[in-house]
Amino acid sequence: MGRAFGTVARATFILVAFNLISKLLGYVREAVIAYQFGTSASYDAFLVAYSVPAVLFFIINGALTTAVIPVYSQYSSRDGEAEAWKLFGMVFNVLLVILLVLSALGVLLAPWLVKLLAPYFTGETEQMTVDMIRIMFPLLVFSGLAALFGGLLNARNIFGVTALNAPLTNLGIIASVLALSAVWGVRGMALGALVGGVAYALVQVPSLLRSGFRFSRGFNLRHPGLKQILVLMLPMAVSISVSQTYVLVDRILASGLAEGSISALNYANRLIQMPLGLFVTAVGTAFFPTFTQRAADGNYAGLEDGIRRGLRVVILVCLPAAVGLMVLRDPIIALFLKRGAFDLRAAGMTQIALLFYSIGLIGQAAEFILQRGFFSLQDTVTPLKLGLVVVGVNLALSLLLIRPLQHGGLALANSIASLTSMVLLIFFLGRRLTGFWNLEMWRFGGLTVLASGVMGLVVYAVNSQSWFGALHLGNAVTALVQLGMAIGCGLVVYVVMLSLLRFEESKLVWGAVGRVLGRFGGGRRG
Repeated sequence: MGRAFGTVARATFILVAFNLISKLLGYVREAVIAYQFGTSASYDAFLVAYSVPAVLFFIINGALTTAVIPVYSQYSSRDGEAEAWKLFGMVFNVLLVILLVLSALGVLLAPWLVKLLAPYFTGETEQMTVDMIRIMFPLLVFSGLAALFGGLLNARNIFGVTALNAPLTNLGIIASVLALSAVWGVRGMALGALVGGVAYALVQVPSLLRSGFRFSRGFNLRHPGLKQILVLMLPMAVSISVSQTYVLVDRILASGLAEGSISALNYANRLIQMPLGLFVTAVGTAFFPTFTQRAADGNYAGLEDGIRRGLRVVILVCLPAAVGLMVLRDPIIALFLKRGAFDLRAAGMTQIALLFYSIGLIGQAAEFILQRGFFSLQDTVTPLKLGLVVVGVNLALSLLLIRPLQHGGLALANSIASLTSMVLLIFFLGRRLTGFWNLEMWRFGGLTVLASGVMGLVVYAVNSQSWFGALHLGNAVTALVQLGMAIGCGLVVYVVMLSLLRFEESKLVWGAVGRVLGRFGGGRRG
């Protein structure tokens, strides 16, 4: 068990490192976009146009990753690697045909897609959206193939190159905004997103070929492995598509609100995605191969332990992160976004969305880990059924809250739906793995809430000090000082609280700090 989790820890470290680079580039991307476009109708149009290929990619990526890893592992261990690679050569061909057809349909049906996704768009905003859908829909071909390549590399415990998706996409968008927006406006950013997606697909090919993959001609639709993959993928694809209706529902409803509502929701969601993308995705991706292996071996006690470990890690990170985002939303937005076209109105709209999105952060984090517990058991039907319930909750709450809270109501509905999903997943996974959620996890959750609450009070007290404004350092520098002091004090208090409450994870933190100090102080001792 120790060796397995050592592998998981190394994989998690690699993914966190790449995700950190990605998030830094993501910050630069959002800052550049905010400076250039703010919360404008043109950026609303880009986000709607990007929704369809992005949602389809998310569905294909999630479904492929869930199916590829267990099927590759099964064929590789039972029939040998050559047979596994032969199977996935056929999968590549089938997937390529499907993606080309979908891409062509997207380009042809662009005007009707805009009518469906943004029924309140008119005039130039509507035409911009149509143009950008046609520019970005071919992205689906390269993103879908990249998802297959990434799943195969992860199945072989190769994680570094597969984490380049967001960094390359971010670089493409940043370069296009800086170089093309003066001439092409927001349409130039659409072209940058396409270039980034193509680069991500191509950069994985050398690693894939070194691993043994070979492109092949034709495909056998009756191959049992292909049928097995489709059986696993279809419920998963439907399940993810159901969960992704959150995004589409928000944008359909927000298209009828004040200009910039879609943009404000997106900026706030990007900030929420920082802890999710940096830690949760890394933990879930690194743990999933271990989950599937233990489930395949019938080691359900080990699977329960793995899920608990993954959940503890993400809860320890995301609960205080949610509290921090709520309390510090003003200096965070001022530091990261408030410049150029991103004015006081844009900041106020984004603050409202960020407050309500933060409530559901822990639900999104736990959902990512819990779903992989079901997937490791090759159960994609239960998450699908629960997802349908949650979508109904989200839609009902969106319609109920949009009138009094405008775009903030959409964010709050999303958060309540995420928390509902977490509770349902815990309950039904607990029926499959009876030792998974035990008394110790309840104790852990309660104490984490306590530690995060104390941290939040300290952060609020530091952030409320009036002398920050008297520094006269400029808005950005003042926000940086204010944010740095509040986060620093909060982090110290949180780690101390974990130690006082005798959390197992606090020993790992202090042990890592001790090793680092030991290296700097006296190096290794023989």
